[in-house]
Amino acid sequence: MCIGIPMQVTSVEPGFANVAGRDETRRVGTRLIGDCVPGQWLLVFLDDAREMISPERAAEVNATLDLLAMAIGQDTTPTFPDEPGFLLPSGMDLETVQRMTRS
Repeated sequence: MCIGIPMQVTSVEPGFANVAGRDETRRVGTRLIGDCVPGQWLLVFLDDAREMISPERAAEVNATLDLLAMAIGQDTTPTFPDEPGFLLPSGMDLETVQRMTRS
């Protein structure tokens, strides 16, 4: 399985971008997305940028990755601790959760 990591562009060079996110920095290929600029958020898979994303989408993906890390027992500080960008089941009423889980 391949998981996309939201990373923010810090600098660019022809065909590549230097990016930072989730406590790491990388040099990633940008051939699949075209030109990007510092400050732009990218969804990165295996050292290649696959998609330009909004800051809001980056927050959603990071919040989901934080939840996954916590679920498997990793000691992690949430990347976006104030607002995950979506309503968690723990914040929903029982009827809404039941509607979501019916098959």
